[in-house]
Amino acid sequence: MAGSSSSNPSSGPKILLAKPGLVSGGAVGGKFGRGEDETVPHVHPHPLRSRLPSLNLLSDSWDFHIDRFLPFLSENTEFTVVGVIGVPGVGKSTIMNELYGFDATSPGMLPPFPTLSEDTRAQAKHCTSGIEPRISAQRLLLLDTQPVFSSSVLAEIMRPDGSSTIPVLSGESLSAELALELMSIQLGVLLASICHVLLVVSDGVHDNKMWRLMSMVDLLKHGIPDPSSLTASNSQSSNLGSEKDKKDKANEGEEYMATPVFVHAKILLSRQLVPFVFFSLFLGKLLLV
Repeated sequence: MAGSSSSNPSSGPKILLAKPGLVSGGAVGGKFGRGEDETVPHVHPHPLRSRLPSLNLLSDSWDFHIDRFLPFLSENTEFTVVGVIGVPGVGKSTIMNELYGFDATSPGMLPPFPTLSEDTRAQAKHCTSGIEPRISAQRLLLLDTQPVFSSSVLAEIMRPDGSSTIPVLSGESLSAELALELMSIQLGVLLASICHVLLVVSDGVHDNKMWRLMSMVDLLKHGIPDPSSLTASNSQSSNLGSEKDKKDKANEGEEYMATPVFVHAKILLSRQLVPFVFFSLFLGKLLLV
């Protein structure tokens, strides 16, 4: 799958998923792009990766931007879509690389999803921006995402007056802190809508922010019914047909939601943690790393 080595400078670098038609020498613009401006004397942690155009699914203005990915899609639906969401530095990209089947011992290979380098960690920056898709040989469509509740993302979207540079709610001016929280909720709802499995990664079971976020996503996905419409439907219930028809109508109105898998990267099982383990199993599935 990797490009073969060649003396031709325009040939693709040795990177998973690199294809001759994808590789270009120019930089890729946009905040979510992996490209770098060659005129700026900056050392990229993965210089070969910076030559690849981005297939990011989110635009600079936080809009769903699928045009970059459409040419690589087909009508084949025999894929399992796996997304990931979590706070900074918990190993989201590392987990996705393992699911991809990346072999770190292979010489000249870069991981499909870049992970935090020591320099990036020291600068308190995040590595992944937006939503980066990759397809594995096992027919897994993997979606790596930028961290939620990230101080580095907050610094990127904050203006000097404290407002957000990204119009999250129909162009309405919001504070950067509120915009960041709304972006986290929107990201969770989007992933819950398009994935078969959603990995919710945290350091441990006591990460209350992720529990609250997923509770909010679950609430928004199922929706809050209008009491007036419920009253009207109850008054006409005698004319709606059999009980089976009522259940079918209710099922048609249900929103699809991905299966959540809660991944606790750092956890030591003890008697005190047993209630939290059962709580995890109740909301989704518990995966110990």
